[in-house]
Amino acid sequence: MSLPGTILITGTDTGVGKTITTAALAAVLEQRGGSVAVYKPCQSGNAAGDSDCAEIQRLAAPAKSEAGIVLEQPLAPVPAAALDGVTLPPLEHHAARIRELGRTHSHVLVEGAGGLLVELDHDGGTLAGLGTLLGGDAAFVVVARPSLGTLNHTALTLEALKNRDLAVLGVVLGSWPAEPGVVELSNRETINQWPVALLGAIPYLGAVPFLGGPSGDAGGWETGTFRTQAATWLELPA
Repeated sequence: MSLPGTILITGTDTGVGKTITTAALAAVLEQRGGSVAVYKPCQSGNAAGDSDCAEIQRLAAPAKSEAGIVLEQPLAPVPAAALDGVTLPPLEHHAARIRELGRTHSHVLVEGAGGLLVELDHDGGTLAGLGTLLGGDAAFVVVARPSLGTLNHTALTLEALKNRDLAVLGVVLGSWPAEPGVVELSNRETINQWPVALLGAIPYLGAVPFLGGPSGDAGGWETGTFRTQAATWLELPA
């Protein structure tokens, strides 16, 4: 499929490399001459200094990077909002902001919280539901860990997307180790050779390395080095 205007980045779990993958996508698209906005509907963990938008801005320098709501505790959005005593914006609020960003940028990257079906509001709205609201010019990138169990987790996520008639741009293996073992290499080969009959042909877009910082972040990587390397990790359609 051709590259859509809005790309939603989801994971098979938390900590699989969504933020670094989002930064890599932003870097590649900016290098192609596009203007990229990054939007994070719900950012948790502010009390501990977590900011995926700030990390993406540091690494990839997209035109814009912002969060819809910032929550203090490193929890899923609904329990984090309960502890903060705040009301989460509805999915329609996020969809409206993403459309607004899309009018002034060639691409909008939307990074989810945890996995596909983590609730983002108080009415059971999820990143999958946000994709449905955004419609035909939006597609998902699924970020999966390369280790044991990832084939099942990835297939379940892809099946959930397919059952909702949501487009999938492809799969990225996040946190790829510097010295992959037989499990990682086998999983990469299997996903690279999917189609799975149930799911249809799902492109393998590449592997983003584990960059060695705390909690899997990019550590001391500088913008120039990251942007140069990102183009070697991912193969995106035109």
